[in-house]
Amino acid sequence: MLDPKAKREKFKSLAESRTNKALEAIGRLANLSNRSLYEWEEEDVRRILRVLRSEVAEVESRFSSPRSKASPKFKL
Repeated sequence: MLDPKAKREKFKSLAESRTNKALEAIGRLANLSNRSLYEWEEEDVRRILRVLRSEVAEVESRFSSPRSKASPKFKL
């Protein structure tokens, strides 16, 4: 069993790594806004933003009241 200090360090390490990966992925999504390279509809953007907001709300909820839930995969 990990001691509290080790658990804290493990959390910090994983949180930083996973948050940075999420930020990079969001940045790649933002790159899709380039109309000279991609064609998209406003409804596509609304659906992407809706699912992102929903997942962020789920993260907030789980830190308030931890429980397990498998995240669905997104598809347009």
